[in-house]
Amino acid sequence: MQLHQKFIEIAKTYSKKVAVYDISTRRDITYSKILIISLILAKKFSKYKGKYIGLMVPTSAGCMISILGILMSGKIPVMINYSTGAIYNSIYAQEKCGFNTIIASKKLLEKLKLKPISGMIFLEEIIDSIVFLEKSRAFIISKLPTKIIQLFVYKGSKETTSVILFTSGSEKDPKAVQLSHKNIFHNIINIPKIIEITSNDVYMANLPLFHIFGLTVEFWLPICLGASIVAYPNPLDYKIVSKLIKNYHVDIVAGTPSFFYGYLKKSDPGDFSGVRIAIAGADKLTPHIQDGFRKKHNISLYEGYGTTETSPVIATNTPTFNRVGSVGKPIPGIQVKIIDRETDEILPPNTEGKILVKGDLVTKGYLGDLEETSLRIRNGWYETGDMGFLDEDGFLWHRGRLKRFVKIGGEMVSLVKVENVLEKFLPKDTICCVVDVPSSKKGAYIVAALTTGEFNKKKILRKMAKELPPIALPKSFHIIKDIPMMPSGKVNFREVEKICREYELINH
Repeated sequence: MQLHQKFIEIAKTYSKKVAVYDISTRRDITYSKILIISLILAKKFSKYKGKYIGLMVPTSAGCMISILGILMSGKIPVMINYSTGAIYNSIYAQEKCGFNTIIASKKLLEKLKLKPISGMIFLEEIIDSIVFLEKSRAFIISKLPTKIIQLFVYKGSKETTSVILFTSGSEKDPKAVQLSHKNIFHNIINIPKIIEITSNDVYMANLPLFHIFGLTVEFWLPICLGASIVAYPNPLDYKIVSKLIKNYHVDIVAGTPSFFYGYLKKSDPGDFSGVRIAIAGADKLTPHIQDGFRKKHNISLYEGYGTTETSPVIATNTPTFNRVGSVGKPIPGIQVKIIDRETDEILPPNTEGKILVKGDLVTKGYLGDLEETSLRIRNGWYETGDMGFLDEDGFLWHRGRLKRFVKIGGEMVSLVKVENVLEKFLPKDTICCVVDVPSSKKGAYIVAALTTGEFNKKKILRKMAKELPPIALPKSFHIIKDIPMMPSGKVNFREVEKICREYELINH
C-alpha cells in the first residue's frame, strides 16, 4: 500500500472529523473535504509533464492536500526549501531532478518579495480555476466505497518514491534524498508501538514540510492515524504557536531545540499544560531547555534522533524509556551498530564510534548521485556520518557529526564537546558555535562564535581548561550577533566556519 491509498482509508473512516485546523485561512477542514480536493488536484496535476512536480508552499492544508494530489496523480513531490534562497533552491531542484513544474504559493512569493520563475504555477490560481463539474465528479467519487475510490488514483508499489527531499546543505551542497512509501511507513507503523498515540490526539504542525521531521511527524503520522492537525506556517512566531497549542488543546508537539527555547521564552505558564508528548530533534537538546520546560510547564521534553535518509526517526526517548542526555532507544524494526572510525570493527557497548543503521526506514539513495549513495549505503547499512555509542541498556548516545571532529596535533577533538563545555560558562541566552580553522603547525585550531561579548574570556578559558585538554580550548572568540541558522533550526556550520575563517585572516 502507498501513503495516499492509506489516507483514502482513513478519510473514509473519519470523514466528518476535522483533519486540519488551517490557521492561515481560518478554516477547519474535514477528512472528507481533503479527500474531495485532493481528488480534484490529482486530475489537474496528472496533465503536467514529467515524473516530478516541485512544491513550494508553507505548512498549511494547501501544502498537505497538494502532496496528496501529486501522489494520487502518479507523480512525485519534490519539496523545495523556501526559507533561504527560494529562487536558487527552485532552480537547483529543477536541474537536479529534471523537471519544470513547481506548485508555488502566490502569498509566499509576495511575502518574500520574489518574482516567479519559469515553470511556477500558483496553487491559489489552481484552486480558483476549479469548476462545478470537477467538484461534482470528485464529490461523487468520494462517496464510493474505499476500494473503488482507490481505483481512481495511482496505485503502485510501496517501493516507489513518495517524495524527494534535500539535505540541509549545512556541510556541502544539498543531496536529493529519495524516500519510498515503505520508508515513511516504517516510522508510521513503529512510532505508535513505543509512544501511546491515537486518532484522538491533536498535533501541532508548524515545521516546514520540506524538512523530513515536519513531513513525517507532523503530517503523515497524524493523517495516517486519523488525528487532527493544527497547521501554522511559521515556527518562529513563538508566542502565537504557544497560544495555538493552548487554545486547540494540542497533545503532540515536535520541534528543534532552538524552537523549544523560543517557546520557553515567549509562552505563558499553562500554554503547554495539555501537551502529553513533546519531542525535540534535529539538534542537541540542552539541560537548560529541559529544566525550563519542567519548571514552567511541568512537562518533559523527550529527545530523539534521526536523519533525512532514515525517514527520519532512528531513536527516541519516551515516557516509558527515558535516559536524559541520550537520544533514546532505537525504534522497533531497525538495527543500529557502532563501528570503529578507522577499522570498521563493530564496537562493544559504551565505546564511541560511527553510527550505522539498517531497516526499511533507510532511503533508496540519492537521486542522480550513485557515487554518494554507494559510499553511504552498503549492504543495507546506512552510514549516518554521526558519532556516538550504545550503552549497556540499549540507549543511543549521540556525540556529533563525524565532520564535527577535527584532528589537532594528532588527537581527535569533538567540536560538539567543546561547545557543550563552553555553554556551561556563558551568559544564559548566548548561542555559541565552535569551528576549526586550518593551521600550518598543528593542522587546525579551534575558534568560537558567540552572539554576545559580555563575558570574561580569560575566566572562561580557565574553567574550560579543567574539563578539556589545551588543544581543545578556543584560540579566538568572534562575536556574530545573528548566528546563521538553517530552516530546521540547526546552526549553518558552513556559513559560521566561513565567517570565522575570514575574521581570522583579517586578525592575523
